[in-house]
Amino acid sequence: MNPEERHIFSVLVENRFGVLARVAGLFSGRGFNIDSLNVAETHDKSISHITLVTHGDAQIIDQIYQHLNRLIDVIEVTDLSTAGTHVERELVLIKVATDDPQKRTEILQVSEVFRGRVIDMKPASLVLEITGDEGKLKAAIDIFNTYGILELARTGKIAMLRGSDF
Repeated sequence: MNPEERHIFSVLVENRFGVLARVAGLFSGRGFNIDSLNVAETHDKSISHITLVTHGDAQIIDQIYQHLNRLIDVIEVTDLSTAGTHVERELVLIKVATDDPQKRTEILQVSEVFRGRVIDMKPASLVLEITGDEGKLKAAIDIFNTYGILELARTGKIAMLRGSDF
């Protein structure tokens, strides 16, 4: 294992007040960093799914795993980076300046390359939605930076094991 590797943790928790604060407190209290965090209810409204991306050496990752498992209201912790094949996605909303028609046309063509969707169009700007892996989003952001990004909002990573594993 490399000295510092990124890991994606899938954490199922009881959907209760304070659970997220305890998870975040675990990280801040021990000086661990959260690279990205996403939390949402599952199909069962009493359970939430936390997707948490962090990094560290093998010892730190093991500590994180052990501490997460000990938290009250945690149902299950899976390190997706080691548990098998998984799928992951992020979403980015990019507001791009479109001050002339030719530039707007170019931006629309570039967004098609990334399979982006226009979700808002005003005379001076477009808002694009692009989903994909981290590399795809980075490439899209780099290209749209050349056109003038006015605003950007990005979700954290969401992930799950492939197939019938869960």
